[in-house]
Amino acid sequence: MEVTAGPQRERGGDPSIMAHSVSAFQAAYISIEVLIALVSVPGNILVIWAVKMNQALRDATFCFIVSLAVADVAVGALVIPLAIIINIGPQTEFYSCLMVACPVLILTESSILALLAIAVDRYLRVKIPVRYKSVVTPRRAAVAIACCWIVSFLVGLTPMFGWNNLNKMRRTQELNASHTQFVIKCQFETVISMEYMVYFNFFVWVLPPLVLMLLIYLEVFNLIRKQLNKKVSSSSNDPQKYYGKELKIAKSLALVLFLFALSWLPLHILNCITLFCPSCETPHILTYTAIFLTHGNSAMNPIVYAFRIKKFRTAFLQIWNQYFCCKTNKNAGTTTAELGN
Repeated sequence: MEVTAGPQRERGGDPSIMAHSVSAFQAAYISIEVLIALVSVPGNILVIWAVKMNQALRDATFCFIVSLAVADVAVGALVIPLAIIINIGPQTEFYSCLMVACPVLILTESSILALLAIAVDRYLRVKIPVRYKSVVTPRRAAVAIACCWIVSFLVGLTPMFGWNNLNKMRRTQELNASHTQFVIKCQFETVISMEYMVYFNFFVWVLPPLVLMLLIYLEVFNLIRKQLNKKVSSSSNDPQKYYGKELKIAKSLALVLFLFALSWLPLHILNCITLFCPSCETPHILTYTAIFLTHGNSAMNPIVYAFRIKKFRTAFLQIWNQYFCCKTNKNAGTTTAELGN
């Protein structure tokens, strides 16, 4: 997850040319990051706004989606600016740099646990549809969300508790013996241990939850398929109608999970290469592409919700018409009815 000015390593010759090229590279990097933030922050605020405004979006699944959206807002508003700072590589004290590097670890874990909670919730909806509302109460959903965030802070702040590169940096400083004050160039790999990133973060808190979610969604689709294959008499409470809706929502949320995995796995694979093959040279374009994917993932979910989940699409249109187009809500009754479907 190293964010460095890649071309600087590869160019030689005139220092003025090198400085110019690095400056241009950083300008391009910052521009892309700012663009991602400008899409991510408003999009996820819209998701939170939609759930707050509409009663039809108040069940447990959408509460977990709000938790995921909060993490994505923080990526755009906090992590991306900090990533830009790390890219510039200012001279700072070790623990100051560590504080800049840790938020992305917290928010990544929060997103994973929110996705896991969503997967478990969808499983319960199709496994125990009759008892679902008595089992998944608003209070229990709130406790689950709080637990997800507590665990995320513990996992993400583990480097602050000692699993970091401080001792390695101190040994380097002692070998150089030229610095009286312990100041470093602030970069992610300078302060964050690759052992922590691979063995603890990836192998314990990223990969197993992703595999578990894959298995849960496979079981969800299997249960829904079995129910839809049953022959039932038509009635106002037709189970096929219920499971048909569940199938559509499950597909949409599984797509959110797929995009998350697609966005984050490349960077974790690069971290594994860095740890297990120190002599391997990773092309800088791959590193930056992986970083852009992780940050860009925070902007993807609102787009998925808008195109795939009717309740969200209707709520987004309602917010747009009511607050941005200054239209009176003449069809309030119709809109509310649509949101309930």
